[in-house]
Amino acid sequence: MQIKNIFWDVDGVLANLNYAYYYFLKNYPTYAEQYKDMKWEDLDKVLPINPKYGALDLKCHPTMGDQMDYDFCHHPEFFENRPLYPHVVETLRSLNEKGYRQFTLSASFDPEVKKRFLNKLLAPVSDFLTIECVGHGKFLHDTTKEGKFLECFEKYNLNPEETLLVDDRIYNMYAALNVGVLPLRMRCEFTTDLPDDLQWIHQVHNVAEVEDWLEQKGYLKLCRPSGQTDLPKTPTN
Repeated sequence: MQIKNIFWDVDGVLANLNYAYYYFLKNYPTYAEQYKDMKWEDLDKVLPINPKYGALDLKCHPTMGDQMDYDFCHHPEFFENRPLYPHVVETLRSLNEKGYRQFTLSASFDPEVKKRFLNKLLAPVSDFLTIECVGHGKFLHDTTKEGKFLECFEKYNLNPEETLLVDDRIYNMYAALNVGVLPLRMRCEFTTDLPDDLQWIHQVHNVAEVEDWLEQKGYLKLCRPSGQTDLPKTPTN
């Protein structure tokens, strides 16, 4: 089965959420004095990574997590301070030219607020990228993202077996598998290893590697050149 659809998580995949956290902790009035001397490489010491998350999250702060998350989410100066990673625009455009349908599936405290922000952040690719957002569940085992997947399958007439999710969070790997979507894991210096039962999932370190992987594995959706009747066969190994 060829991959035809790509769902991109935004935070930690397309945009540098860790940068936003770092700036927030060092500059937000409530926390600036405590963390003014914090170094970039100490982020995971301040925000110990929950094994089920596999990535940094303000909610994981041992004593102030909920308040930090609230403060961050309700102040646009900090919430929107997450630049796109290098090569995101070029890669998404290239994949669009090759025929992939592309979406975001991003979670937030308020999906409408997040969607407005993403429309600004991702304006260079807004002519083809469909932006979908979902509200955070209260617990890790909530099925909000799975439900949004199912909604998108119906809304856009997508086949889950032809769909890829690129995400950094471990619990979203399970969400993808539960609805029949192939997950691909994004890594950075602060992500932790996959659990044993997910070790088979391929991992990449930037969005350009996603396109390379699709080509190498034969999942590239081939476009029919003008006048051509037979497409090359997809490799089986």
